[in-house]
Amino acid sequence: MGYHAARTLAGVRMRSLLFAPGNRAEVLAKLPRSGPDGVVLDLEDAVPAEAKVEARAIVARAAAELRDGHPGLAVYVRVNAVPSDWFADDMAQALIPGIAGVVVPKLESAEQVTEVANALDELGHDHLAIVAGLETAAGVARAEEVLADSRVHVGYFGAEDYVADLGGVRTPEGTEVLYARSRVALAARLTGTLAVDQVVTDLTDEARFRADAAVGRSLGFRGKLCIHPAQVAWSHEAFTPTADELDRARRLLAAYDAAVAAGSAAIAFEGQMVDEPLARQARTLLDSATD
Repeated sequence: MGYHAARTLAGVRMRSLLFAPGNRAEVLAKLPRSGPDGVVLDLEDAVPAEAKVEARAIVARAAAELRDGHPGLAVYVRVNAVPSDWFADDMAQALIPGIAGVVVPKLESAEQVTEVANALDELGHDHLAIVAGLETAAGVARAEEVLADSRVHVGYFGAEDYVADLGGVRTPEGTEVLYARSRVALAARLTGTLAVDQVVTDLTDEARFRADAAVGRSLGFRGKLCIHPAQVAWSHEAFTPTADELDRARRLLAAYDAAVAAGSAAIAFEGQMVDEPLARQARTLLDSATD
């Protein structure tokens, strides 16, 4: 199977998706302050069962205010999982026209994605993109299947739910989720979706966040789920090429293209052997700076 060209969300970057509880109107109003690429008004894990009904109206109002007050901000609503008792009413009552999309957690099959797409169509929200949560063993195992639908523009990996579902143990090193993260990133590449990486639950541990984000970027993720405003700037730095990286990529390509024009497909550049795969990496880096 070949890979597809990336699906786009009107040029919106996915370096950071900042979440906030859908039952906290005062917190939702503050979401744009840290400058995230996207905000997620959460009706799922962040809202207790007894507050979910009331939270739908709060989210709908907040989404409208954010949409109207911050035109460049991508606004998403995370509903509860498809099999849950809350899913249908979340879709019917919390989504509004003009937002960027709906975040659906714990997707596990193409059939569930179709159910989400059909619900959007029936509610008149056929323009909304789907952000697919891959955070269970079944979801990760079927990642490519879940992300294959053209309505899915973004897939994110949820480590905490995945490990809980698997019966594993979270460790500082994160080796228990390396395979799953890699599988989600690979599936995103094959389907042309954007991959967004796992949460770091240590809210203000900058060193840990940056280290985790560096691993995510190396695996092919384009951004990170954020649960604290401070994490937004760290994520943007992690997923934005530095000036030195861009300068080196430009110089490498200039030297390589000149060599190719002269009939050589491999060169030595600053002590490194460079051929087409490394040149392609440099092109990808430069492209990522203009997404």
